[in-house]
Amino acid sequence: MATWSWVIEATSAVWNMTLKDVSNMNINSVMSIDFSKYIDLIVSGIISYFPKIIWAIIIVWVWFKLVDIIQSWIEKLMSKQRIDPMLKWFLSSLLNWILKILVIVSAAWVLWIQTSSFVAMIAAAGLAIWLSLKWTLQNFAGGVIILLFKPFKIWNWVEIASYSGEVKDIHIFNTRLLTGDKKRIIIPNSDIISSPMINYSSEPKRRVDLIVWISYDDDIDKAKKVLDNIAKSDERIIYDEWITLWVWELWADSVNIDFRFIVKSGDYWSVYRDTLEAVKKAFDKEWLHIPYPQRDIHIYNHNLKSK
Repeated sequence: MATWSWVIEATSAVWNMTLKDVSNMNINSVMSIDFSKYIDLIVSGIISYFPKIIWAIIIVWVWFKLVDIIQSWIEKLMSKQRIDPMLKWFLSSLLNWILKILVIVSAAWVLWIQTSSFVAMIAAAGLAIWLSLKWTLQNFAGGVIILLFKPFKIWNWVEIASYSGEVKDIHIFNTRLLTGDKKRIIIPNSDIISSPMINYSSEPKRRVDLIVWISYDDDIDKAKKVLDNIAKSDERIIYDEWITLWVWELWADSVNIDFRFIVKSGDYWSVYRDTLEAVKKAFDKEWLHIPYPQRDIHIYNHNLKSK
């Protein structure tokens, strides 16, 4: 069976013999060398190997066309699943390159080329790239995970790595938040997937927790009734679902009432602020007191004691 080694061996023999003859003979002697046996060996090797070359070319061409069809089909499937366009492009392109590399390796195997060294070279190159771009690739992998599993979306309010803000952009290497005071925070995606995260917008409803202080001289039941009326009068509060009114703590200078209720996530901050204002106005109207912090000060006159 003819292989590439025939061609290489014959070519090497011709080259070595020519160098040897040139060093030991004059030009006329070199011209008299019979190259026909070497040329016949090369030609016979190429002729016997030609069908494998044609077959390898056909394999590469057919499979490259099939890979393009597979890539197109996968892109359509990801479009139906509403996968992020950036992630869709990356995954389809990555799959395209992997499949084409496998096709080339298969074609090399058909040609009886040693594929083990070829695969080892690819593995070594991949390791070198990983070591030199480790941090970048970690961020890249984090971006893929975020875009694929979607722990948060654009416009969600989240808390990540001690930063809180609205998600403005999700990129393949980092995510950008806009804080309440209009500061832009850029967080590497590797930090996001390795840190605890709170998504305040993922659920349709949220609970508002308020602590209301009243004086020890005030009527607790009256205060609870006032707070209950505030919850009933605000249509944004989902009163029928869940509401809590109970004494939470007895502090040195106040009785603390725990006031909790459910609202839609989008109404959270507006209801929170409006309810605080409504509590103050209602308490003023009903003569309920939010006590000031109190301290007892004891003054000792050491001079008087000494006398």
